[in-house]
Parts: sequence; structure tokens; C-alpha cells
Amino acid sequence: MNDHVSRRGFFVAAVAAAGAVLQDSASVGRVYDPGRAGRALPPVTAVDNDAAFQRIEKRIRCSCGCGLDVYTCRTTDFNCTYSPAMHKEVLRLAATGKTAQQITDEFVAQYGEQALMSPPRRGFNLAGYFVPSVVVLIAGILLFLRLRRWTRDVQVGSPTVDGVPPPNASAAELERLRQELDRLPG
Repeated sequence: MNDHVSRRGFFVAAVAAAGAVLQDSASVGRVYDPGRAGRALPPVTAVDNDAAFQRIEKRIRCSCGCGLDVYTCRTTDFNCTYSPAMHKEVLRLAATGKTAQQITDEFVAQYGEQALMSPPRRGFNLAGYFVPSVVVLIAGILLFLRLRRWTRDVQVGSPTVDGVPPPNASAAELERLRQELDRLPG
């Protein structure tokens, strides 16, 4: 077997092998700038994953600007410093004996209604819940009526369709045309 390697292939392989050796041997296990390694995260406890606290945190929007709820932000974005602080605030308020609604109300009092993942279902906010459904319903009715009018305007067997008179063809020509159309696939 003739395993011929080109000169270019040999040099590419040699440079790759040298780079791998240098990379593996240089500064194994040392971090030159510990600040770039990230901050140490506190250990996760059973309280952090409690379903009751998750429900509360999923109703509150993280204030970092990500648009996620506090629970999702703190469990997916480990660079966010807002969601762990908000989580600690939820735990602190729960430790004082506040209910889930009271905790949510505390966040609304501190951050305003934008702290909620969805606006409360009262007052003008109801428009946000009902207007889209009403618009879709009205559009569906208008589309139905328009399609019904179009299908009534075009009737099968009418002497003219869109103002075009019937073709001047004999019965034999029309029969031959039907036969050719029947032979077409589809």
C-alpha cells in the first residue's frame, strides 16, 4: 500500500501536532487572571428548588432587562446578579410568614406593575386579554363573508365567467378537450 502524503499535508499535520503539544504543556491548571474565571456561585439548597418558591418567582419579572421570570433567569443566566438577589428577597419575605400574593404585592410595590410577568386582569389591562381575540374573530367573520360572496359570484355552468364569453367550439372539439384533460396526471 502506497501511503503518499503531500508536502503541504505533512507540514499542516506537523504544525497541528506542535500546536497541540504546546497548548497542553503551557500553564496546565493555572488561571492567570482569577477575575476572568467568574464569580463563585453559592451552593444550591432544597429551598432554592422548592416548587412553591418557583411558582412565586415565575410570576415576577427579573429586573435585569432579560424579560425572563426570576426563576428562569437565575437558573439559566449565571452572569445575572439581579435574579439571585430577587430570589433571596423572595426567601426573606417568605421567612417572615408572607403568603405568595403578599410577596408578589411587595415586588409590585417596590418595582411597579412591570415587575409582573403578566398584567393583572382588571381595569384597562383587560383590553390586552380580550382585544386580540375579538380582532381575530371579526377578521374570521369578514373573511368568511368575503369568500362566500366570491363563490356566489362565480357559478358553475354560467354562460360567462368574469365577462369572458363561452368558446366557439363544436361538441366534438369540447369532447376531445375533456379526453385530453382526463389524461393529464393529477
